[in-house]
Amino acid sequence: MTLLTKCIFEFIGTLVLILLGDGVCCATSLNKSKAQGAGWVVVTLGWGLAVMCGVFIAGPYSGAHLNPAVTLGFALAGQFDWCGVLPYIAAQMLGGLAGAVLVYLFYKDHFDATEDAGTKLGVFCTMPAIMNKGRNFFCEALASWLLVFVILALGNKENLPEVGMGELGAFPVTMLIMSIGMSLGATTGYAINPARDLAPRVAHAILPIKGKGESGWGYSWVPVAGPIAGGLLAALTYLLVY
Repeated sequence: MTLLTKCIFEFIGTLVLILLGDGVCCATSLNKSKAQGAGWVVVTLGWGLAVMCGVFIAGPYSGAHLNPAVTLGFALAGQFDWCGVLPYIAAQMLGGLAGAVLVYLFYKDHFDATEDAGTKLGVFCTMPAIMNKGRNFFCEALASWLLVFVILALGNKENLPEVGMGELGAFPVTMLIMSIGMSLGATTGYAINPARDLAPRVAHAILPIKGKGESGWGYSWVPVAGPIAGGLLAALTYLLVY
């Protein structure tokens, strides 16, 4: 299979991830949505299922990284060719941007009905509950370390069931995303993925959203640098202990 084909599936998988993930944020946050106020459990469930759908789409063809931190972590751990890193990341970022644009088009009437600029920003990207960039970076790095380390551990032959991870691989990752969101997501919104945060933030900046306010660029480096640092540290941990 060609690298281009793999990148196409990374693009589609990430697009679906953001469409459904940011979609649940819209559903629970924007005015006049039937799911408004559904709460954090619904958000974490929605994000877990969004990842599951992306993995099912891209998994057989690209490995379904769907996340630059995963791609870099896998490369450092020797599980992925470095030559594919930049193309994969480009595909993931473009997929994240496209997914965010589709979310806006889908929920445009509800964006128009919502006055609070922070709510509108929050459905695209993350902002911390308490602004403390050093602590926020630590939170994103630790959560991303856990994400990548557990994914790498799931790939160990000792963890592969007899039927093979090809049949069950999406479900452990789904549970992992839900667990991280419920346990470690409340401080920063658990970006744990630069393509999930930076690409939709760019969409927020360029889309003609009524009353959208600022795009939070002063914070934007945290959900990029934190996950990348965590992913690389996870790879080093994996190489050290396995």
